[in-house]
Amino acid sequence: MKAEIITIGDELLIGQTIDTNSAWIGAELSMAGFDVHRKISVHDRGSDILNVLSEVAGKSDVIIITGGLGPTSDDITKPALCEFFNTRLVMNSEVLEMVENMMRRRNFPMNENNRRQAEVPESCRVLTNAAGTAPGMWFEKDRTIFISLPGVPAEMKYIMNQHVMPALKKR
Repeated sequence: MKAEIITIGDELLIGQTIDTNSAWIGAELSMAGFDVHRKISVHDRGSDILNVLSEVAGKSDVIIITGGLGPTSDDITKPALCEFFNTRLVMNSEVLEMVENMMRRRNFPMNENNRRQAEVPESCRVLTNAAGTAPGMWFEKDRTIFISLPGVPAEMKYIMNQHVMPALKKR
């Protein structure tokens, strides 16, 4: 099976953050027998995200996307995914409960940014994240599986190990 990795974030493109996610994801996919044939990095810009999603759709079996899932205004991956998959953001009660519990355990106040983490595209399968607040998301379109993961390495690895790799290996 062919796989591609898309990383999203201005900080990756300008060298502010070293991209360790794609190296780790590439190694995991390769060990599972995937042919990882390309890695693409794009800006936190809706048009760039939409262009790259359109470019890869139907050309690979699996697309792993990392980054841009935070609660701040520059994290625009979820709205771009909604546009690409022709869906809308909805509040996911399971994710909201996990975020509320995490904030309570850490003795942090629950605010609107935290609450927004529980908004997910309606058409995705939610991949819960016990390591953080941003859930992963699984979509399928044009014979391609698209998996969007947080850019925080510990959270991305948790979701990959707990949800993504077991599901991909079953296929």
